Amino acid sequence: MALATSRSSVFDQGSVEVNPFTVNTSDRSSPPTQLFIVAPVEENTYPVLLFCHGFCINNTWYSQLLQHISSHGYIVVAPQFYHCMLVSITKEIEIAAKVTDWLSTGLPQVLKEKVKPDLSKLALSGHSRGGKVAFALALGHAPTSLEFLAILGIDPVDGWSPSSRPEPKILTYVPHSFNLEIPIGIIGMGLGDQWKGVIPPFAPDGVNHAEFFNESKPPCCYFLAKEYGHCDMLDESKAYLASWVCKSGEGSKEDLRRAVGGIVVAFFNAYLGDESKDLKAKFKKPSLIYSSSLSPIIVDVNMESSVSSQSSKTMYIYCMRIPMTDRSNEEQMKVPDTASDNPAPASGPGAGARDGAKSASRAFTAKAARNNTMNMVTAALEIPKIAI
Repeated sequence: MALATSRSSVFDQGSVEVNPFTVNTSDRSSPPTQLFIVAPVEENTYPVLLFCHGFCINNTWYSQLLQHISSHGYIVVAPQFYHCMLVSITKEIEIAAKVTDWLSTGLPQVLKEKVKPDLSKLALSGHSRGGKVAFALALGHAPTSLEFLAILGIDPVDGWSPSSRPEPKILTYVPHSFNLEIPIGIIGMGLGDQWKGVIPPFAPDGVNHAEFFNESKPPCCYFLAKEYGHCDMLDESKAYLASWVCKSGEGSKEDLRRAVGGIVVAFFNAYLGDESKDLKAKFKKPSLIYSSSLSPIIVDVNMESSVSSQSSKTMYIYCMRIPMTDRSNEEQMKVPDTASDNPAPASGPGAGARDGAKSASRAFTAKAARNNTMNMVTAALEIPKIAI
């Protein structure tokens, strides 16, 4: 099995040559929907990642991100849930389940000769509404013939607000309530909860990454790109188009795709290939920051170009990792929504989560740092240097 075959940083393009291509429903392999697949071309056996696109987004709009991931030794399969006509979340989940079942017989037919999928190493991911679809699939809202070994949500969203969420409702507003026994990763975008003029946020408070992480059980990892928007990891031209309707960061979108792609690779390398040392190497234990304020632990990443040493950039990412340890400490892990950490009204469904989610990740990291109750780690994003 090929996993992270390159010695280069996971935040650089990998050494594996890849081929992106589209498989239509008319293909002899009979996929249940159109698929965008990025796969290595070199002879080997590779783990598989099923990737679910976001609301009103084409699966090919993630081409640059998915090629980055695939170049480190992954076969990425991204179904297109709809084209002109939107479908229900339930329908998207059903399609994702059918694609999962198709993988066993259909995927080998569309790959190059001697390129083999290892479906015993199957992972799941999704962006935005696709993150909700991914979690719904993992939670069993549609049966599948294959099992997923890990899941990672990229700025996942459960709806427009806690009171306006389409079925099935994934969030329960109960800490650690996800009934999942697989590793969970969450990557959030710091600007996702902000308005773009009169256009409401695409990842509103109370239904976004903060609450998804709040409801995750260990082992789980959480990352927050502070200065980036909900759609900034899309292909360059598509991220620009999205910036007209969605709050966008001023930083390099290429750098964000490298950071997100690298985190995805390191996370799945650790949990699909038993290469926990790879994850630990990328996410090292920090010096804990003690503060009475709700200041986050910030990783200051010096993103020097590997091509030209003339330019350097800085990206801020919150990061923590909760390993599979004594679960008796779970109560100490929850995102604060109490008066002691983040006052919130005690009335209405999800009231604490609604008012608490905006600063959830900040409160979470600060509380953990003050109490020193968790094995926390920071992202040593080697591109190629890190300054903490």
